[in-house]
Amino acid sequence: MLTRLSLRLRIFLIFAGLAAGIVAAIGLGLAVAGRSLAELDALIEFGLDLLIQAGMVAGLAAVALVTAIWYLFDRHIARPIEVLAGGLRTGQAPEPDEARYLADLGPAVRDAAAARARTDQALTAALHDHAAHLTREKAALESILADFGAGALMTDPHGRVVFYNASAARLLPGLALDRPLHRHIAPGALEAAAARLQAGAEATDLVCLTAQGTRLSGRMRRLDEGTLLILHETAPPRPAPRDALEALRRHAATLVPMLNALDGPIPPALAAAIRAEGQGLARATRRLSEVMTDAPPTARAGLNELAAGLDRATDLPPLSLLAEADAIGALLRLLQDRLRAMGQAPALRVAADDPGEAHLLLEWDGPPLPMDRLEDWLRQAPDPAQPDRSGADILAAHGTGIWPEADDSRARLVLPLRRAPDRIGGAGLTYDFALPSRATASSRLADLTCVVFDTETTGLDPARDRIVQIAGIRIAGGRLTGERFETLVDPGRRIPARASAIHGITDQMVAGAPDMKTALMAFHHFAEDAVLVCHNAPFDMGLLRAATPESGAQFDNRVLDTVLLSAMVWGGTVAHTLDALAERLGIAIPPDQRHSAMGDAIATAQAFLRLIPALEAKGIARFEDTLAEARRHRRLIGNANPDHNSISGASGSRGTEGPSGD
Repeated sequence: MLTRLSLRLRIFLIFAGLAAGIVAAIGLGLAVAGRSLAELDALIEFGLDLLIQAGMVAGLAAVALVTAIWYLFDRHIARPIEVLAGGLRTGQAPEPDEARYLADLGPAVRDAAAARARTDQALTAALHDHAAHLTREKAALESILADFGAGALMTDPHGRVVFYNASAARLLPGLALDRPLHRHIAPGALEAAAARLQAGAEATDLVCLTAQGTRLSGRMRRLDEGTLLILHETAPPRPAPRDALEALRRHAATLVPMLNALDGPIPPALAAAIRAEGQGLARATRRLSEVMTDAPPTARAGLNELAAGLDRATDLPPLSLLAEADAIGALLRLLQDRLRAMGQAPALRVAADDPGEAHLLLEWDGPPLPMDRLEDWLRQAPDPAQPDRSGADILAAHGTGIWPEADDSRARLVLPLRRAPDRIGGAGLTYDFALPSRATASSRLADLTCVVFDTETTGLDPARDRIVQIAGIRIAGGRLTGERFETLVDPGRRIPARASAIHGITDQMVAGAPDMKTALMAFHHFAEDAVLVCHNAPFDMGLLRAATPESGAQFDNRVLDTVLLSAMVWGGTVAHTLDALAERLGIAIPPDQRHSAMGDAIATAQAFLRLIPALEAKGIARFEDTLAEARRHRRLIGNANPDHNSISGASGSRGTEGPSGD
């Protein structure tokens, strides 16, 4: 309860209690003295009067003295303390006279208030700069999206429009915020695309019809709980090579039953017919290939997108194919429905043995499907959003076909599709709008543009061993940009088994990979003008420079070594291997990524970014500061740059492990 009273009131109560105690003590002393005087009858009356007068004077004097002391204490200590407390809470510095009796407490509070004022000013300036930065970014993005050739729009979880650009408004007349998108686009295509996203795809292609009947194509991506659509007008369909397709189907339909009749020796007439049909099939295939190669499919779809709505015989591998998800998915569902109507139970399986192609197999237990019936089905339009596009047109647009096969009691439809090349980089969007506002000559570690890289090698001697893999990622302004470089390298010699046991790279894996010159010239272009960051720089930089006569790539970049940066933070008495550094910084390296160039480069980049604040806290904020600090760690340093402009670390046991030098 007393804690709810003010400081001044509590001090007043202390002094009041002190005064009451003194008065009580005087009264108790008078009572004892009066009892003693009562034993002397002659002096009773005279003595008692004197005692009462002396007690009253002493009591009043004591109360006056306590009151005066309380007043001085309240005026010069209690009240100033309350003023200081208010100043600390509000950030206002007290007047010097207010705290002149509080020794160093007053100046300390003034210093704290001044520091708070500076912090508030810095915070206000930072917030203002950040708000201005966000405003500039917003304006830049608005300008980009406003002039973006494709229509861009976003919907909330309920399918209502929350954002769109001018191109979207042109493609979808009447488009407005807070309006359901299905008023402008036929809902069937949106629902099918949403089902593919629900199946696990991050994004999917779609073709849709507007309320005015215009055909649009584009891509839908999940965004939080809503979706992002990028739409553009579909180019007029290229005429399908129907004559070549019909010839191909006719020869195939004739050849299949002939092959099924091969139970014994082949009669000469049958052999001649097979040869004729085979030659016709080859000619038709070549002609079809010549017609289709001028416009190969470019749309990408994951197997999980294509398999949405289909029964699966097995789990599907994580493959990406060159295919229109909506069209091929609709065709597969049409074929599944037709087979079910015949009493079959087809399930999807994938054969992906060919590195350039995957075969989608609709399999069932039962007799094979006649070719003429399959052709009838392919004349139908499987996608409601594209009613004028038959299954045959879809296959022709993808430069592929579909045919029936059978073995024993199991039958299937085989649809080959080309694999999509691996994507390079992350989400496909790279930006740093703050780059122009940073000083280009800034040497602050947090401002540097860096390429963090790692190598995997044939051994531990930079002068004799060779690179078999190199990977790098870019950092700008203290953050990862998403830009990456990664390649296997043909070392031109056998990879020792002891090295393959560590990084898992074999001679078969590097067969056909870029040679040293091609790989290092490409990496040099990627890392040009950036500060190179690596773990155990003398090893990795030694490899790059040893290959200079062969590659022609001069790596004269400034270099930072996370081995030495770690030593600057924790000293030279602890381990500075990449694993030890990652453990201290709370960085998890997936076991399957350790001793891969990209996995170790990512871990090194994360360590570097986490070391920057720790270095700044020790006053090592600029590249030049690391140079000065490096002199204190000479025993750990193997200079990675002959002109002494690098920061490099030890090549000893505390800094390295394994053939990759990390």
